[in-house]
This record gives sequence, structure tokens and C-alpha cells, in this order.
Amino acid sequence: MQTWIDRKRYLWLFGLIVPLFPFMGGALATVTGWGVFWYIGPILILGLIPILDLIAGIDRSNPPDDVIAALEADKYYRWITYLYLPLQYAALLWACWLWSSGALSLADNIGLALTIGTVAGIGINTAHELGHKKEKVERWLAKIALAQSFYGHFYIEHNRGHHVRVATPVDPASSRVGESVYAFLPRTVTGSMASAWRLEQPRFRRRNQSHWNIRNDVLNAWLMSVVLWTVLLVVFGLAILPYLLLQAAVGIMLLEIVNYLEHYGMLRRKEHTGRWERVRPSHSWNSNNLATNVLLYHLQRHSDHHANPTRRYQALRDFEEAPVLPTGYAGMILLALVPPLWFRVMDPRVLTHFDGDMSRANIAPRKRDRVLTRYPVPSTT
Repeated sequence: MQTWIDRKRYLWLFGLIVPLFPFMGGALATVTGWGVFWYIGPILILGLIPILDLIAGIDRSNPPDDVIAALEADKYYRWITYLYLPLQYAALLWACWLWSSGALSLADNIGLALTIGTVAGIGINTAHELGHKKEKVERWLAKIALAQSFYGHFYIEHNRGHHVRVATPVDPASSRVGESVYAFLPRTVTGSMASAWRLEQPRFRRRNQSHWNIRNDVLNAWLMSVVLWTVLLVVFGLAILPYLLLQAAVGIMLLEIVNYLEHYGMLRRKEHTGRWERVRPSHSWNSNNLATNVLLYHLQRHSDHHANPTRRYQALRDFEEAPVLPTGYAGMILLALVPPLWFRVMDPRVLTHFDGDMSRANIAPRKRDRVLTRYPVPSTT
């Protein structure tokens, strides 16, 4: 009997290149004199990775059931995610020093902030992987990774909010047919923050304690960001504040645009009990494009992630019944930024997924009539 081998075992190291982007960009800018290299983060993530997805192709291989336990127990894989954090913060400190030094032009400083924001965005994805795990140290590492982007409430809302309400109209992180990414972003950012705050309150009410408590996981996560940013501002000066804000905004936008892709138009049926049906593989958009999958720790195998949230990235599987995006997340981000193209490509796929009945999809309330006029409900006669 042939022993199964993870052919992506060493490809997972690819993700550790991301926090090195600022150093790579700085070196190339110094050697060539071309300031464009300070923008290396968005150039590589939104330019090179979609091309690599096309070149590397599709990987639908799944680990056999009998090796999953051993695969998850292999600590090599978790150390890859752990190592992201020191590299992430080394890049942030170096960027703060450069911003405060006055050595770069305004355009170069902005490019560096965009690149650091790219690192922060992938850092939120690393926090996503760590925050789902049962080990306490990994959950704290998730909060540390989130501190740079001031998005610590994601730890609560994602685990206890999104995973419960996914693919329903009440989930702020599930996008709707007819909803552009620009309409989705303010709804999900404000909705997720409010949701996280509400989710923590009952825990303290049960203990007859005030939720204004350091044990409140929203407050202690935000406090980590306050401490981090305060130290950075004291050490490097107020001049770095605009760039800290810009990099945080870029990181948050990257996360939320990916959220926009993952469940666009997906809707769970409501059962006669009034409860939503159980989450199934058909409620998440998936992709098996290799380059983005190794970059994002198999985030594109999103159906298995929702079915098994604590399962480690290296063991996530592909499902035949899961709807599939036309390319990897990196390329789909570019498509989402142009709403007419996004709707033209994705709305027919949503229609096909629901067997020609768009009324079964999660549709933006204000766009419902327009969407159903374009995609009429099929006659039952």
C-alpha cells in the first residue's frame, strides 16, 4: 500500500514570503532607484499571484481520512503560522522607523504603508487560522496578529457570530446578490464590530459582572492595539500616525473583500422550526487554485473550514458539491473591485447554483426587485 505524501508540505513556506515584502521592496528600490518597488505588496498579491494561479493550475487532492489525525498533529505546519508573527512585526517596526526618519518621499511612504497593509491583511488570515484552534496560546497569538490592524474584535465575531449565521441575511459577513463590494464594506465593518460587542455581553450577564471587564475578549483585544499603537507613536512620533491608519485600513479591506467572495449570494433554507438548516459545503464558494491556496493556508477550501472550524489548514478537503469560483481569491479580489464585471461573472453562477431560481439566493433587499426582474423565478406550470 502506497504511503500518502503531502506534496504541498514545503510549499506552505510560501506564505512566509509575505512579511518579507517590505524588505524586498526596500532592497529593490535602493538598488534600482525605482520607488515603485515600495508598492511591492499590492503589486505581487494583486498582480503576480493571479498569474501564478493560472500557471500553477488546480489542486484538488485530498488527504485520506486515515492520515488526517497524524497530519494535524504534525507541528511543522503550525510553526509556519507561528513564524509569520515575528516577521510581521519586524516589518512593521522597520516601516515605522522609515516613516519617522524622513528618508522617503511621500509617494514612497504611501507605497510602504500599502505594502505593510498587505502584510497586515495576510496577518489577519493567519490570525483566522490560529483563532479557531483549541490551544490557548494559539488564540492569544491570533489576538497579537490582529493588533496591528486594530481589528481584534474579529476574533469573537468570526468564531461565534459568522460561523453560526453564515449564509443568512442576518450575517454581516455574508454578501448578497446585487450588493457591490463598496456597499458591503461599510455594512460588514460596522456590523461585525457591533456583533462582536453584543456576543460578549451575555457571558458577563450570566456571571452578574459588568461587560466592561478586562476579560471581555473584545476589550482586551482592542487594548492590545491601543498599547501597540501608543508605544509606536511614543517611540517613532506622531508623524507615523497617517501611515498606521492607512496600513490598518488596507489590511481590513483585504480581509473583508475576501469575506465578500466567500459566501456571495449563498443562502441556507429556513426549516419549519424556524431555524436555519445546517451549514453544508454548498454554502461557501471554493477554489482549488494552488498559488492562492498555499498563500492563504487553504482558506479557499472554505466549505470544509465551515464544516470543521478547528481542523488545521493542511488537512482541509475539497468537496464535489461546493460551488467553485472561476479563479483564486487574488484574481477574484480584482474582479470584485469592478462591480459590473463582478455581477456579470458571478450572478449567473449563483443562478446556476440555485437551479435557475434566483429567489432562493441571499439578495440585497433594495436590489431584490431589480435582480428578480433580470432573473425571473421559473414557472412551476
